[in-house]
Amino acid sequence: MHKVDVDELFKGKQSKYALVVGVSKRAREITEEFEQNGTVTEEKPVLLAIEEIRNHEIGLLEPDEDEL
Repeated sequence: MHKVDVDELFKGKQSKYALVVGVSKRAREITEEFEQNGTVTEEKPVLLAIEEIRNHEIGLLEPDEDEL
């Protein structure tokens, strides 16, 4: 089991909701890509999405402060 430091991921972010939605959407995209390509892997799409966010490979759109 992998341990994820949520505080590290949340650093510089305004909304935990945006973080959760971003990870889940990217994980779904990864799953679809794997299915289309016939890729088989041991790694979980959610963990791959978290790594991409941690490494700043993808960005998250966050709501404005007045929308929170």
